[in-house]
Amino acid sequence: MDFEKKDRPVPVECCSETHVHSELLEIVNNTMPEETELYDLAELFKVFGDSTRIRILFVLFEAEVCVCDLAAALNMTQSAISHQLRILKQSRLVKNRREGKSIFYSLADDHVRSIIAQGREHIEEE
Repeated sequence: MDFEKKDRPVPVECCSETHVHSELLEIVNNTMPEETELYDLAELFKVFGDSTRIRILFVLFEAEVCVCDLAAALNMTQSAISHQLRILKQSRLVKNRREGKSIFYSLADDHVRSIIAQGREHIEEE
C-alpha cells in the first residue's frame, strides 16, 4: 500500500439536501444483524489488528508448530508468543494439542486463511 495515499485525507461527498429513502431504510433495518453479533464481529477484526498475530498466523499457514518454534521463527520470546496465542485461541482462530511436554498450534479452520487472503487481495488493489 502506498503510504502517501493512506495519509492524505479522502474527501467525502454528502447530499446537498436531506431526503430519507424509507424503502431502503426498511430493507436495512430488516437485514441488520443484532448488536451482539456486530460487536462480536468487530472484536474478531480487532484480533487481526496486530502484526505479531498476523505473523503467527502466517507461520501456521505453513505448519503446525510448538511455541518454541514460533518464538524462534519470529525472533520473539516464548512469553510474548504465548500471550498472542492466548488471544488467537480465545477468538477461535487457532487450536492446540499436547504431545508429551510440547503444545502444538495450528489454524482452527480454513476460514482464517480465507480472511487473510481477502485482506491481502483488498490491500493489493489499485
